[in-house]
Amino acid sequence: MRIFYGVQGTGNGHITRARVMAKELKLAGIDVTFQFTGRPIDKFFDMDVFNGYQVRTGLTFNTDKGQVSYLKTARDVKPITFLKDIKELDLSGYDQVITDFEPVTAWSARRQKKPVLGVGHQYAFNYPIPRAGSDPIANQVMKYFAPADIGVGLHWHHFGQPILPPIIETPETPEKIIKNKIIVYLPFEDQNSVINLLANFKQFEFHIYSPEVAVSNFEHITCNPLSRSGFQKDLYDCAGIISNAGFELASEALQLGKKILVKPLHSQMEQISNAAALKELGYGHTMKTMDLSAIEHWLHDNHAIYITYPNIAKTLVQWLQDGMPKMDADFIEMVWGDVNVLKVDLSKF
Repeated sequence: MRIFYGVQGTGNGHITRARVMAKELKLAGIDVTFQFTGRPIDKFFDMDVFNGYQVRTGLTFNTDKGQVSYLKTARDVKPITFLKDIKELDLSGYDQVITDFEPVTAWSARRQKKPVLGVGHQYAFNYPIPRAGSDPIANQVMKYFAPADIGVGLHWHHFGQPILPPIIETPETPEKIIKNKIIVYLPFEDQNSVINLLANFKQFEFHIYSPEVAVSNFEHITCNPLSRSGFQKDLYDCAGIISNAGFELASEALQLGKKILVKPLHSQMEQISNAAALKELGYGHTMKTMDLSAIEHWLHDNHAIYITYPNIAKTLVQWLQDGMPKMDADFIEMVWGDVNVLKVDLSKF
């Protein structure tokens, strides 16, 4: 089997998910060509697992001070390049085309009349799940950005729908954590503003990761460049994360039993909906702005949720090899039967 796999590269969540899928696809002996779009080629990092991947321009969303800017997004779109990429991508030699919300692959496959499998969190929005921050533009983007003939949606809970758990690594549970260690990943916020806000909490140790590294003049705040290995090392023994409301990082935090505080991107329906879901499920805290009191309250909360998710990447690869049969109620019940949710008292560590 030969697979062409397109991955949205604007944020790191899609790439993180693709890394897990890449390992399982390789173990199954499946030949995969990965394509990434949404950021310049020199902004990708730790990509060895993808073995000769392709990069195209694609489409991305611009942000400004913690919110999506539709004006800047429209200004920077390169429609001629996008249409050229769609036309030039040749999918004729592949048995299966997969898109993780990557538009060039999705639209090129549609143009060549090849069925597309969509795998990712965005495809869960085809079902009635917690949703907030919707507007006509957001709804159209979700529907037409990277359309798929079959969509496999992922979420932290099934909400009574044919949705699968997150595709994430299944690490060992940390035996010890550093109670005052907090990971901060807010790439769409002004980093100096983040530093100045966190400067108020000197009894905590903050490790900030961002694409553009700011300078910290505070001993309890460390600023780091993006690094998969460095981030994972810090995430492993921290007590919690402060982040935007992306899906993949929150999934990793839940699987490691970390407490979560999210500040969703304004005007980004998916992130606002993620925050609503975390709140509804009782899996994390949310704040609409970078709120000093909300951060202080969360920092002193010693409760977290620990969820064990099965190896969904392996399940999906086997499903692909079986010819992609319909995911009926028995299949969904079997998958979610291996999910366990526990409440954790961080003060006992």
